[in-house]
Amino acid sequence: MESFATLINHPALAHKVSLLRCIKTDSQLFRSLTAEIAHILAYEASRNFAIKTKTITTPLQKCESECLNHSAPMIIPILRAGLGMVPGVTSLFPKAVIGHIGLKRDEKTLEAHCYYFNLPPQDPDQQILVCDPMLATGHSAAAALTRIKEVGITNIHFLNILSAPEGINHLAKEHPDIKLYTAALDERLNEKGYICPGLGDAGDRLFGTV
Repeated sequence: MESFATLINHPALAHKVSLLRCIKTDSQLFRSLTAEIAHILAYEASRNFAIKTKTITTPLQKCESECLNHSAPMIIPILRAGLGMVPGVTSLFPKAVIGHIGLKRDEKTLEAHCYYFNLPPQDPDQQILVCDPMLATGHSAAAALTRIKEVGITNIHFLNILSAPEGINHLAKEHPDIKLYTAALDERLNEKGYICPGLGDAGDRLFGTV
């Protein structure tokens, strides 16, 4: 797992994930926690982003200072639950551009089908942050990444809050060239393909639907 997926271990992150799981957490808090966790995931994913040196002027003098080689990554939330992670990522990268991809899972076959795809033009060397809170079977994530790659996109980082072993294994098999960052690795999938212990349906809890 370590070569493909990075499990981020941090007490503050673990605490936020515990609150996110709790059935008593309402939609308002759930949205705040999702954004906060996404911010930490984006921070870790960007640890090895390319930097460059430029001359800046401080109130005292000129100096050489480091900055991101490309300050505007592209964020691609997988609809709809991925939308809840966008505010946390843009708080770290305010100049980020945002694309969208929508997938619907067939509840019988668990296969994902794309129903919406709209991305801004990609700049050279731009980093891509694909966001989805839950990685269950991995079929939706794999289908999204396949569609994204069809337009020539590379440098993909997948930000995820909860992962099931089955999802990680499937994604590693289908897209071994991407890098996965997750806040928690759960035990298993149940017979309906839901992550256990999980947190329920992330989209429903984000938007107050059932």
